[in-house]
Amino acid sequence: MAFEHTTKAFDVDLQELTRLVAEMGGLAERQIVDSVDSLIRRDVALGTRVVAADLEIDRLQHRIEELAVLTIARRQPMAVDLREIVGALRVATDLERIGDLAKNIGKRISAIDSDFHPLKLIRGLEHMTDLVQSQVKAVLDAYAAHDVPAAMTVWKGDEEVDAICTSLFRELLTYMMEDPRNIGFCIHLMFCAKNIERIGDHATNIAETVLYMVEGQQMLDQRPKGDMTNFATALPRN
Repeated sequence: MAFEHTTKAFDVDLQELTRLVAEMGGLAERQIVDSVDSLIRRDVALGTRVVAADLEIDRLQHRIEELAVLTIARRQPMAVDLREIVGALRVATDLERIGDLAKNIGKRISAIDSDFHPLKLIRGLEHMTDLVQSQVKAVLDAYAAHDVPAAMTVWKGDEEVDAICTSLFRELLTYMMEDPRNIGFCIHLMFCAKNIERIGDHATNIAETVLYMVEGQQMLDQRPKGDMTNFATALPRN
């Protein structure tokens, strides 16, 4: 009976961890969409809300960390049970970083004062964001369902995000060379695009965590990264 009680108590803790990760994931997905919407619409108020909402994502990460440590101390899980807890911690870390990257975009809105707003660039950024946001949603669904094949589909899709980012950077460089007045806006857009690309990297991190949780192994294959431009790769992690 004591063992059954311990097992049920562990299941309750694990369910709460899963719920918190799901809540955190939903907020992170919303942050991705809102941050880029605020950029495209030059909506300073929305950008400010994106920055402020990051505090809730941070709060949830801290709650997940506290519960995970407490569960390990009280239940002393092993093997697959321990991997479940470690997996929740790893996913929460990636989601917290996704929130930070979205916040970085939100912070830039008030600094953009250029009237330069080419539709081609905006459409490229929207397409890239839609792809990354769908990857984040898909990999979180894979995490919740312990679905390794679905997670690996996201992992393999990272190359497409890189290709779009590279194409966008080339367009931005062209606009900057054509007219120096475009440089300010294009630099802001470059940083925003790089942040979106990095969000895609965190989606692949979560995919690797799903593999670890379910099968107990690390991803050994090299990530299918696209051919990023030197300038894009050299951008600092703001």
